[in-house]
Amino acid sequence: MKKDEFLKNQGIKYKLGVIDRRQFISSAIATGLAVPAALGLAGQLKAATPKKGGVLRHASGYGSTDDSLDPGTSANSLSQNVIYTRGNHLTEVSNEGELIGELAESFEPSNNAKTWVFNLRKDVEFHNGKSLTADDVIASMEYHGGENATSSAKGNLSSVASMKKDGNHRVIFELKEGNADFPYLSSDYHIMIQASKDGKIDPLDPANGTGPYMVESYEPGVKFVGKRNPNYFKEDRAHFDEVQLIAVIDAAARQSAIMSGDADFADAIPAKTVNLLSRAPNLEILETTGTQHYIFPMRLDTEPFDNYHMRKALKYAVKRQELVDKILLGHGVIGNDIPVSAAMPFFHTDLPQYEFDPDKAAMHYKKSGYTGAVPLSVADAGFSGGVSAGELMVESAKQAGINIQLVREPNDGYWSNVWNVKGWCNSYWGGRPTQDVMYQAAYTKETTWNETAWRDTEAAIKFNELVVMARSETDNEKRKSLYWSAQELLHDDGGSLIPLWANYIHAHSKALSHGPVAGNWTNDGNKVSERWWFA
Repeated sequence: MKKDEFLKNQGIKYKLGVIDRRQFISSAIATGLAVPAALGLAGQLKAATPKKGGVLRHASGYGSTDDSLDPGTSANSLSQNVIYTRGNHLTEVSNEGELIGELAESFEPSNNAKTWVFNLRKDVEFHNGKSLTADDVIASMEYHGGENATSSAKGNLSSVASMKKDGNHRVIFELKEGNADFPYLSSDYHIMIQASKDGKIDPLDPANGTGPYMVESYEPGVKFVGKRNPNYFKEDRAHFDEVQLIAVIDAAARQSAIMSGDADFADAIPAKTVNLLSRAPNLEILETTGTQHYIFPMRLDTEPFDNYHMRKALKYAVKRQELVDKILLGHGVIGNDIPVSAAMPFFHTDLPQYEFDPDKAAMHYKKSGYTGAVPLSVADAGFSGGVSAGELMVESAKQAGINIQLVREPNDGYWSNVWNVKGWCNSYWGGRPTQDVMYQAAYTKETTWNETAWRDTEAAIKFNELVVMARSETDNEKRKSLYWSAQELLHDDGGSLIPLWANYIHAHSKALSHGPVAGNWTNDGNKVSERWWFA
């Protein structure tokens, strides 16, 4: 049966060949239909035939000298970009926002989404010449999700009970409980599939990727150079001869590089420079909305943030609209301390919005019993404008009688020395396509990236139970109820102070061309190197 015929018979809404992903997966679960790798591609806009050649110079506002080729340790957009430039995953989110197969031709659910079968492509070769097999997938998954794994993606794979191969190009995953979102988890950028030997992968081997570019040179947190992979399995991708990913943390230096022509593409453009750059005759401004949010995580394993009333006081002590106006200059919207946007499934539309309320802030601050200065570590590495945002929060908190002590941290080493270490800092998240994936990345008990250490309060324990229940629930109304309850607990008790949802702002040479642009991450899903070309 053709896909369109199947959809009509199932009564599923579809338009231009792109259907709602949850509806499709739910129907696939019910019928046993394989989820095709091409899902979402039929509706993509037709672009001009890409031209091959040239050197792409990408000036990035991210990166750290603590970065590594190990995909399991990636903690910023530059290192993520390196992963996508040299590697691939079982699935990916397309530039139309749909989940599609990448190294997997198809993925098939059964047993109420407790069993997932991934059928692998047979035309994929690693940079070292080895052909992709099921052994490589299993070894890679074990590296990131095994009992002794230290990968940042370990929490994402915590639901996997067992893996086995069925021939060289089929992998069967048995989960501890049903999970309709499991194919999304396999698209997590950390879980790059790498070549194996004797059941193990070498995560630092520069030649064991399958991606569009082969590693030519790499200086962590400084520069990555990749040469086009002549055997790349995606015939309509990887158009540049060479890709250079260059860390330019300083916003003024990044602006100078793109305006002078020393870079072809620049990300993390501060909102205050948009008007200036838009007047440059050789540049275009690219702004996309997505799931990016700026956050000030309070760690519950550090005083005074283990105190419920202190957390509530600080949530009420922030002028969120002022941050949108002065930090984002309107290029975004206020946040409500949950990592879920209105564009995501099962967004809680009835949660009360946190507003600046000095009286409530002062009341909770008094109940906390705390009287000392509250330290807040900030750096523009956390997000562009992070220091200025901290300064504004200091001033608004004063109106509630709260003394925030601002600690300006160095940009270099921020992601290893400050984030996920100190009690309160600034951070950003590119977000995830579904709530379950977002929660497993940063909020569930087992993940190493639980940046608020929100694990052991009564609300946190209940939250974890709800996430597990929602994960395996195939009735959408019941799933909605579970996710709404989870958001209520996080909103009230959690350590996440999320005042801003920020647009992605980029500047690029008019010599560059592209098709539809993804909003799931910055930099066209961090795949400019694979998807773009010189006109």
